[in-house]
Amino acid sequence: MKKSTSSMFRSGLCGLGLLLGGMQAAQAHFQMILPSDDMVGQKENRKLNLEIKFWHPFEGHGMNMVTPEKFGVMAHGKKQDLLSSLKSVKYTDSNGKKRDGFKASFKLRKPGDYIFYIQPKPYWEPAEESYIVHYTKVVVNGFGLEEGWDEEVGLKTEIVPLTRPYGLYTGNVFQGIVKVDGKPVPFSEVEVEHYEPGGAHADADPMITQVVKADANGVFTYAMPKSGWWGFAALNEGEPMQHDGKEVGHEIGAVLWVMTHDPK
Repeated sequence: MKKSTSSMFRSGLCGLGLLLGGMQAAQAHFQMILPSDDMVGQKENRKLNLEIKFWHPFEGHGMNMVTPEKFGVMAHGKKQDLLSSLKSVKYTDSNGKKRDGFKASFKLRKPGDYIFYIQPKPYWEPAEESYIVHYTKVVVNGFGLEEGWDEEVGLKTEIVPLTRPYGLYTGNVFQGIVKVDGKPVPFSEVEVEHYEPGGAHADADPMITQVVKADANGVFTYAMPKSGWWGFAALNEGEPMQHDGKEVGHEIGAVLWVMTHDPK
């Protein structure tokens, strides 16, 4: 199987790093949708605040976002377009740089599961000479009715959870199916990162981004060892795109965010 665009990029950067005297390789990109709560109870505030940015979650390095192609929510079998609710905001990354992103709010009105999703505009990564599009989801449970979390939104590529993607304890195993055009993708590479809001340091580069592969049925498994938000990005190659009159690569990522909680 061909290596993913991002894998080849990191391999190339490692070689470049040796030539430049140990320059650190760039780590994984993740489109992010982080709600203020993953489970909203009957007596809790029904208004969700959503943080939307394109980031290196573990290190806290940021990239600039432009207005996405799509932003919406699916609940009770219906989709609602939320693109007009987006508000531009500047996020400060761990390097102290201001990065363009978005925020939104949404009020839950009925019990059930709410799947928020985003399709960003293609992001040109000059170092990779490739476009990146990460189709991203996060699931929020409303008022205890656990219905809808495993539904497919119908994105170009998506992770369909086999494990309920909320109410998870630290150490729980998470499983999902990687799909492209609605079909499972055998042996997809899945990058996994923990979100560290202020950025974090790892003792070695491979410890920043965990990597697992799906099995022959497109199913991957990962046990989350720490509380907080975890991002899963299943990477595959999309159709080539045009940039400055020439054909270039196109990485499509199915991204899903899940929260884990320490037992009390």
